[in-house]
Amino acid sequence: MAILGPNQALGDIVSMKTTNPNHLGSGGTKVSADQSTFNSMLGNMVTNGVNQVNDLQQHSFTLNQAFITDPDSVDSHDVTIAMREANMALQITKAVVDKAITAYREIINLR
Repeated sequence: MAILGPNQALGDIVSMKTTNPNHLGSGGTKVSADQSTFNSMLGNMVTNGVNQVNDLQQHSFTLNQAFITDPDSVDSHDVTIAMREANMALQITKAVVDKAITAYREIINLR
C-alpha cells in the first residue's frame, strides 16, 4: 500500500485511486461491476442462507423422530443441541428479514 506524500494530501481533498472493481467511480457508480451480477449474487446468498436454515430444521426434525421411535439410537444431548441450533438459526433469519422489511419501509417513506 502506497503512503501519500505531503504534496498529495492537502486540506480535505485527497486523490483516491480505484484499485478494486467494487470501488465507486467519480459519478457514484460502480466502476466495472454489473448490476445483474450483483442481484444474482445477492439472490444466491439469500437462497443459500434460507437453505441452510431449512437443513438445520430438517436435521432437528429427523433426530427428534429418531429419538421418539428408537431412543437408544440417538443421544438426548444431540437432539437438544440440534433443536437449539435450528431454533437460533430461525430466530436470526426472522430478525434479518424484519430489519430488511423495516429498512424497505423507511426508504419508501422518504418521499
